[in-house]
Amino acid sequence: MTGKRDSPMEYRDLAKLMKDGAAELGVDLDEAAIAAFSAYLEELKAWNRRINLTSIDSDREAVIRHFLDSLTPYRYIRGAGRLLDIGAGAGFPGIPLKIADPFMEVTLVDSVEKKVHFMRNVIRKLGLKGIEAVSGRVEERSLIARYAFGFDCVISRAFTGLGRFLELSLPYLRAGGSIVAMKGPAYKDELEEARSIKGLEPPQIYEVKVPFDERSTTLVIFKKV
Repeated sequence: MTGKRDSPMEYRDLAKLMKDGAAELGVDLDEAAIAAFSAYLEELKAWNRRINLTSIDSDREAVIRHFLDSLTPYRYIRGAGRLLDIGAGAGFPGIPLKIADPFMEVTLVDSVEKKVHFMRNVIRKLGLKGIEAVSGRVEERSLIARYAFGFDCVISRAFTGLGRFLELSLPYLRAGGSIVAMKGPAYKDELEEARSIKGLEPPQIYEVKVPFDERSTTLVIFKKV
């Protein structure tokens, strides 16, 4: 989705946008978190000139549609000790969730090496601890063996179809853990396929309005029995 090109946001404007938007989602961002999001935005813009990370070239739209959208699941996964973000791309939603909850341990997985390099750069530049970016495909046996049943929550933002996402997530999820799919309006077409996946409770579905935007993000949440 492409936003209009605009001049860079002043720090105070970004800080207000992030703080007010996050508060709508139940997230209280301190000054250190705001500074981290500001640095993240600068890295995203700098790297996006060299590799295709996002089509959005407006600072305001990037804050809303990447950072704030990534925080829409926050209240539903609060307290998750270990989070796996599948198909993390430029770090969404895993890095924003880590900034919002520094105590959460996060693993970001993507199959595109240059995107993994970007995420590692962001982690280093922001000085984040308890987070790693891993290159690979989640269906690989070596990756499953390394992380099997190790996560309280597996999440993805428009990674693949719902049924396929559930199949890929289950080997990584501990009993009682949650799978969170961040979806758009078409999620209903995928629910029938998802119902055939065994070992999961019926989904809980939440529509969360993205602050300062017309659209909502649909969270489809399954719990592993």
